[in-house]
Amino acid sequence: MVEIEVNDLVEIKKNGRIYRGIVMPHHAFSSKNIILIKLENGYNIGIDKRNVKIKLIKKGRKHKKLEKEIPYDEKKPTIALIGTGGTIASYVDYETGAVHPATTSQELVSAVPEIFELCNVEAKVLLQKLSENIVPKDWVKMARKAAKELNKGKAGIVISHGTDTMAYSGAALAFMLKNLRGPVVFVGSQRSSDRPSSDAFDNLAAGVKVALSDIGEVVVVMHAGISSGKCLIHRATKVRKMHSSRRDAFVSINDEPIGVVEDGVKFLSGYRKKSDGKTIAKTKLNENVALIYYYPGMKNDDFERFADGKDGIVIAGTGLGHVGEGLIKSIRKLIRNGVPVVMTTQCLNGTVNMNIYSTGRKLIKAGVVDGKDMLPEVALVKLMWVLANEDNVEKAMQRNIAGEIKERRLITPISPPENK
Repeated sequence: MVEIEVNDLVEIKKNGRIYRGIVMPHHAFSSKNIILIKLENGYNIGIDKRNVKIKLIKKGRKHKKLEKEIPYDEKKPTIALIGTGGTIASYVDYETGAVHPATTSQELVSAVPEIFELCNVEAKVLLQKLSENIVPKDWVKMARKAAKELNKGKAGIVISHGTDTMAYSGAALAFMLKNLRGPVVFVGSQRSSDRPSSDAFDNLAAGVKVALSDIGEVVVVMHAGISSGKCLIHRATKVRKMHSSRRDAFVSINDEPIGVVEDGVKFLSGYRKKSDGKTIAKTKLNENVALIYYYPGMKNDDFERFADGKDGIVIAGTGLGHVGEGLIKSIRKLIRNGVPVVMTTQCLNGTVNMNIYSTGRKLIKAGVVDGKDMLPEVALVKLMWVLANEDNVEKAMQRNIAGEIKERRLITPISPPENK
């Protein structure tokens, strides 16, 4: 039997169907029982090897690890490129269509060679996780690593991260990292690097440019529109993924983007500049916090079950920050027992204001903390950090720590209009 290898053209019969394509390399998230192939239409699929018939059509060219020299110019600044998903970037073998993970600086030269024209790059793999599997302990690792690299003299940090939970991680590092000596930039990709519509290279190149700027904040850099060539700089505590698949999924909420990246970096609004001192990572967290999304008809028993044993609660309420009056008794009991309850709004745009209607005033009287215009998930991350680092939780939750609270807000559409 001929051994099937990466880059071979094969025909696979499974459950009465025939699939024809090029064998792709396994990556950190693919099971050994799955064979990955690139179909003739350019899409990749995984097929369970059990109960299949595989026919070799044509042997492919063997893949060789890249041996390109890593550019280094002592006159240029150096950034740290930190991977959290196993693959910092990918480079495409255009002869076979296979995509190979770039997990070293050497392989990165082929993936995005233009970034080496701007700076030196040290690529490091910190985690190998899909972003939905990222947990608060991983935020701690990212924050400590970023602080360590900045204090070693790196001009900036770029963290490649899956898009599903990138805003959570960005917010966490925004609260944890103090006195930033350089930018900490999160980048991701909505579409894989082997697709013609991929945003991976634009986002990474733009992220590197921002990492070389004078900003001293944690930001998210992603596509500005459905077309290529333009990315936006979002404050990490004000950004949300607003579409499951579009390239312009990330939007600043109740705020405008800090800046735009095209040929260069252009800042559009005020930002904190990098400092000269030592970057501190205050990474203590109290993870025993819950985010409860209120819905009409939520019963006291259900609410209390969600909140049972927690050290803090964030509620995503309706409108100006409301829940059904029947829950106020349970909320009051929690607060009397020393559990802080923070109110945010499901509306996202706009702010909580519990002074307007009677239900809101009753919530204020019960001791609910006004979450102002914080996004619910940002309030959740902030409460984890505040419980572990601040003495007065209520005052800290209402204090603007990392740009998460704005007194003046902008109404932001889900996605900016764009000419097709």
